[in-house]
Amino acid sequence: MSDKIVCSVVVPLYNEEEVILETYKRLKKVMDSTNESYEIIFVNDGSRDKTEEMAHEICNNDPKIKLINFARNFGHQIAITAGMDYAEGQAIVVIDADLQDPPELIPKMLEKWKEGYDVVYGKRLAREGETFFKKFTAKVFYRFLRKMTDVDIPVDTGDFRLIDRKVAEALKLVNERNRYIRGIISWLGFKQIGVEFNRDKRFAGETKYPLKKMLKFAFDAITSFSYKPLKLASYMGFFLSFFSFIYLLVVLYTKLFSKSFVQAGWASTLAVSLFFNGITLIILGIIGEYIGRIYDEAKGRPLYIIKETKNFSEDKKDKITVRNGR
Repeated sequence: MSDKIVCSVVVPLYNEEEVILETYKRLKKVMDSTNESYEIIFVNDGSRDKTEEMAHEICNNDPKIKLINFARNFGHQIAITAGMDYAEGQAIVVIDADLQDPPELIPKMLEKWKEGYDVVYGKRLAREGETFFKKFTAKVFYRFLRKMTDVDIPVDTGDFRLIDRKVAEALKLVNERNRYIRGIISWLGFKQIGVEFNRDKRFAGETKYPLKKMLKFAFDAITSFSYKPLKLASYMGFFLSFFSFIYLLVVLYTKLFSKSFVQAGWASTLAVSLFFNGITLIILGIIGEYIGRIYDEAKGRPLYIIKETKNFSEDKKDKITVRNGR
């Protein structure tokens, strides 16, 4: 076995004290079975429970397990980014700690990588333990996003995937803050293939993506890869203006040339006014989403701040930040 690391496994952690030990056991068993040199990188994204303490204990007992501790919570996509930045493997696998995505699929991903594929993503056939609402909205979102962008982003996929070293190096050139990693990887344009699997329910604990975070994630994905919502606002404005003008001509004609003219009351006038005001606010909201993201990019703050690292080589463990955002 070569001293050179073949596979790095990146595992973002946020309040995962209930699952981290089981995640470690299953990942270690799978990676040992590959007979390849490997490392497992835990990225603690500002957890408030015992996750950090437990990760330290695992690292103390197993030098193949490495730890990145953020100074605070920077978000799931940023945690994945940091893990990829620090990974030393020729292939890098990203998997969540909740064990919904099976670690046992990693050897198959490695096989596809050895066949020459640069990206091997997990494609979900079924999603156990999730509500009908979440399944339905996820299905609609992935297909809506694909229609909204020219980038070929595979549907029914998450961040569970393997990427080649050259993909990780290319990803370092992308410094945007409101990140949609799976979309960025597709945008890079390397050779990719899917591996199908049935997604399990969470091993323990609660989901870290409630409705509010899911909506933000969806906005990040759409605004990162499409400006069609801005064009839609323009089309909507033109459409409403055109038909308002036609309606005005009809009202004037009826007023001047017809005896059947009925004077509009306060209720109808208010209803029309509220409708157009609502459309205006929606358009302003869409524009505001894009302006807010421009503002985030313009500040140029680091993508993440690292409090400490453990079990990394000397050239990496003393770094404070990796991305300066510029």
